[in-house]
Amino acid sequence: MDVFSALANPARRQILAALREGPQPVTELSRSFSIGRPAVSEHLQVLRRVGLVREEPRGRERYYHLDPRPLGEVEAWLETFTHYWTARMQALETLLDREKRQ
Repeated sequence: MDVFSALANPARRQILAALREGPQPVTELSRSFSIGRPAVSEHLQVLRRVGLVREEPRGRERYYHLDPRPLGEVEAWLETFTHYWTARMQALETLLDREKRQ
């Protein structure tokens, strides 16, 4: 599985959003979800495999940390679309300005 596939799941995106607040154990993360702790753990393992989270053992619990570095791949892919839409919007603005002057 790659970063794009991992991000396709809304529960995994929600987990990443929760981890922006700081490291959390599964028990704490699970409180925010309607799915059970085992399902949250499975999603965390997917995120760990693609490098978006890392585990830190603390006593009997494992804390999960957000690692945003793999999101650079997503950002680079999205950047091509940003350039496309910027060019399209500039072309539209030029057309509208031309029509306005006529």
